[in-house]
Amino acid sequence: MSDPYPFSAGTTLAITPLPEGTCDCHIHVYDGCTPAAFGVSLHPPEASIADYRRVQQRMGMQRAVVVTPSTYGADNRPMLAGLAQLGNEGRGVAVITGDEDMDDLCRLHEQGVRGVRINLSLGVLHQISDIEKVAQRIAPLGWHLQLLMPLDQLTNLASMLRSIPVDLVFDHFGRVTTDLCGQHPAHALLLDLMQDKRAWVKLSGGYLVSPLGRSDDPQLLPLARSFIAAAADRVIWGSDWPHATASAGRQSMPDDAAQVDALAHWAGDAERLRQILVVNPEKLYGFTPVTSH
Repeated sequence: MSDPYPFSAGTTLAITPLPEGTCDCHIHVYDGCTPAAFGVSLHPPEASIADYRRVQQRMGMQRAVVVTPSTYGADNRPMLAGLAQLGNEGRGVAVITGDEDMDDLCRLHEQGVRGVRINLSLGVLHQISDIEKVAQRIAPLGWHLQLLMPLDQLTNLASMLRSIPVDLVFDHFGRVTTDLCGQHPAHALLLDLMQDKRAWVKLSGGYLVSPLGRSDDPQLLPLARSFIAAAADRVIWGSDWPHATASAGRQSMPDDAAQVDALAHWAGDAERLRQILVVNPEKLYGFTPVTSH
């Protein structure tokens, strides 16, 4: 496409200088060949790694985690194609049914997959009963389970989530909106799981939980800092590029450089920012530590 920075508002570079090895822990790839799963609600336009590379450079990042989106169900081909282009600087989060052979999962691991996502908010593939099944299937590989679900559903599953045999990752602020910060029991549950080293929270898609639909919304500050204060070593960040809900017209297209600068404000200092963008992703996704390069 002709835009200098595809699927991203603005054209300026991020003001914040980012450390070597910085990782965007949540992007998606969409192609024009893979059919959408039956019944899905999001049908974004084609968005490639070549498109993302321009936005990545604008943000000042080097690494990325490609997540299979709800659009494709358990068809991981676009994600894997993206991983092949990213090489050693990429990792993947797949979608599986839980019935796959271990050989199939090992092949995904060899290609860079380090986690599996269950999306109960927009996905059409899984039900609550699949959470334990999938977790048991991926546990031998050391993968994590990335979850997205309505807050009331999350609260009702507290006991089960505490016993899952893999690390949990909650993307998009766990879907806690700014008005429910400190108010909804799901927020307290997430903080407890983080402090118990059972879960990670991904500060991705801030515009999805902001009343203004903006990732640089000042109202996000208390929410973001609540997770950082609870367990800074369990916080990661992602841009959510190419912002499928914005492409669908559900909100304004985010400015990815502004997202980076907002994160720097939430982190408060350069050391904490490096922990969120470099150290924590190295641990969760198995990137080679920058210090050993």
